[in-house]
Amino acid sequence: QVQLVESGGGDVQAGGSLKLSCAASRSLWRIDEMGWYRQAPGKERELVATISSGGSSKYVDSLKDRFTISRDFAKNTLDLQMNNLRPEDTAVYYCYAQGRVINVEGAREPDSWGQGTQVTVSS
Repeated sequence: QVQLVESGGGDVQAGGSLKLSCAASRSLWRIDEMGWYRQAPGKERELVATISSGGSSKYVDSLKDRFTISRDFAKNTLDLQMNNLRPEDTAVYYCYAQGRVINVEGAREPDSWGQGTQVTVSS
């Protein structure tokens, strides 16, 4: 599995911006899908955005106008630019990497997750 370490979280006022980064122990060229999830207090973990190895990205509809997911191959990080933050964006944000294919049948190793980074948005 891949070791993932998130950074960039913190406290910000509503309307502000943060950029999260996720450093991977394996080259991003060798990871298929990656993404960001978040979990607010008392709620289930939810998808924020994903990006394929080819660069195609998908977002939760409610976030696509404010959040941008990208891969920085030079730094080997998965990034999430978050703009115009709102108090409801407060959550722990987790980076995820799809497990790689391990046999000819297409079975994959387990997905990898980071430890999470806290984002707190105050009104």
